[in-house]
Amino acid sequence: MSFQESPRAAEEEETFYVHCRAAYLAVFRSSLANISSKQQLCRVLQQAGRNPSHATLNKYWTNRTAKLNFDDFCEILKCEKKTEEIDLMRAFKKMDVNGDGYISHSELEMALTTRGEKMTNEEMNAIFSLADVNKDGKLDYAEFCRLLVSTVEQCQMAALERLEADAKQKRQNFGSQSYSPPKSSGSSASAAAAQVTAAQHAEPDATFKKDSRSSSRPSSARSRRSSLSNSVTVTSSSAKAGKIPEPLRLQEWNHSYVKGCFFLEDDGSISSLQYQLHLPQKSSVYLTIQPLSLSNRPDKPSSWMSVDTALFVMMAGGTKEDSTLVCFTESNDKEKCVWKGELNAGTYNLLPFTSGCRLKKRNKKSPSSKPVDLIHRSDTGEIDLTRELREVLSDIFEVIDLDDNGLLSLEEYNFFELRTSGEKCDKDAWAICKENFDMRKNQLTKQGFMELNLMEATEKDGDPADLWVTLEAMGYNRMLELVEACPFQIDVHCESTQLSIQPLSLDLGPKLLNQAIQKSITSRTGAKALRGHDNVFIYTFKGENRISSLIANKSNQKVTVHVNNEQSRNCCSSRGMTVFAVEVPARTKMVCQHVLPICEKQDWTYNCVETILSST
Repeated sequence: MSFQESPRAAEEEETFYVHCRAAYLAVFRSSLANISSKQQLCRVLQQAGRNPSHATLNKYWTNRTAKLNFDDFCEILKCEKKTEEIDLMRAFKKMDVNGDGYISHSELEMALTTRGEKMTNEEMNAIFSLADVNKDGKLDYAEFCRLLVSTVEQCQMAALERLEADAKQKRQNFGSQSYSPPKSSGSSASAAAAQVTAAQHAEPDATFKKDSRSSSRPSSARSRRSSLSNSVTVTSSSAKAGKIPEPLRLQEWNHSYVKGCFFLEDDGSISSLQYQLHLPQKSSVYLTIQPLSLSNRPDKPSSWMSVDTALFVMMAGGTKEDSTLVCFTESNDKEKCVWKGELNAGTYNLLPFTSGCRLKKRNKKSPSSKPVDLIHRSDTGEIDLTRELREVLSDIFEVIDLDDNGLLSLEEYNFFELRTSGEKCDKDAWAICKENFDMRKNQLTKQGFMELNLMEATEKDGDPADLWVTLEAMGYNRMLELVEACPFQIDVHCESTQLSIQPLSLDLGPKLLNQAIQKSITSRTGAKALRGHDNVFIYTFKGENRISSLIANKSNQKVTVHVNNEQSRNCCSSRGMTVFAVEVPARTKMVCQHVLPICEKQDWTYNCVETILSST
């Protein structure tokens, strides 16, 4: 299978992306075009059957947003559920004071101009004039809801039909995947709704001329000249052959370890703490990083234990531009990723990494399952945390207790606070914690951590909303499953010197890690120029269990590279898609993708074709 986990999942994902493309191409000429305003985002979301509020639009289009691409749009659609008739009916019933199935002009005016996201009188009158079918001054909201949902469905069907009818678009690269028609059949529907009319007459935001659209399998002479094909076959036995043996008498070496966690952010990126290692003397060093199995649910295997991990080591002290990559772990011993060698005396940055192939965005809400209760009340009405929540909070405590001493220092607690609330706890607030919660040696115990969360629930009179914010920020879904995070542990053994490891500030962000990844790729493999483009190079790094590619654009203008992995076998990509496009600014390097085997016990083949999409 090529970048797929199961036939059913593949079919569902393909259908989802077909609908995404249809909606996108009803507004834009190409899915390589970018959404460049909040108004465009609203329009394309409406075309996809969503009804975004101002709050929703502001969530995805902030003051710092300059553009969103097709992949961003797909991720938004995964988070925002489709507008359903039952949801609309529920909202209207709240306005229907006497329950007769109708809403008067005055009731609608009161609801829409005084509550929530207030409408103007002009907007409200426009809605009423459309919805008052009988012109009797009353709105039959059941009929209105059916009409609205039907209109949305007609819009979507019309977009799908246009997409399927256009042979050129079927051959076009749609930003992320090549087109294949939807398997579901539907009756022909005319684009009578205003939403479709607006989309049909909208000026397309084209960034590519028709002649430059590229097939997912380029066949023209020009495309062949500007393509580069990379094929690598990795046997399952190669990983065993490259295994680094553990040093003799390792238990006699000086040893220190630290914990951390990879977190999936809303934009799909992955973040984690970074660390500093200090060695007072030159020494042989044995480094490992691996996913951390939490102790509170021994009967339930941790789903994240299959997530790949690696550790990059850079010299500390220099600027981000001239930081030196010293080494990185690239040999696997079961879940561990290992490096063994010699390090000089000095201070080093330890940068944890996961490719994103096996840690991806999921829907945190499970529609078929009822959310787990976080709070229960005793017979006397006293509020307490449920057993399930206490188990999860115990796991969270274990993750944020970085030095594993059973206590949370102010620094460790602040990493948790910054993750969940975005704010730090200052020394005065910490002193108040000391007065109210169980502490030892000026550090918070696990019992104190439980008491703190119980106080939060008590202050809200049992409302679990703030607790859910905390849990979701830590990667949990409503079934209290850890689905968007991966705890890990770093171990450092030194043969001839003591060592110390300290967590770094969160301020460094991903830039230093990205620089390390780029250097690890370019230092281990030669560059291959795309045919016909002497200033655009592809680097392909083959590790023991990972293949990574990088695009270097040394020209003075941006380039868009079409990437096709359709011929790969037993592979999963950090992009999550077989075909996509990467825009690389002038004179910059960009990591294109990371690829891992789906099944490590089987051989896997990475077969990638990179092609320049001309923008002239």
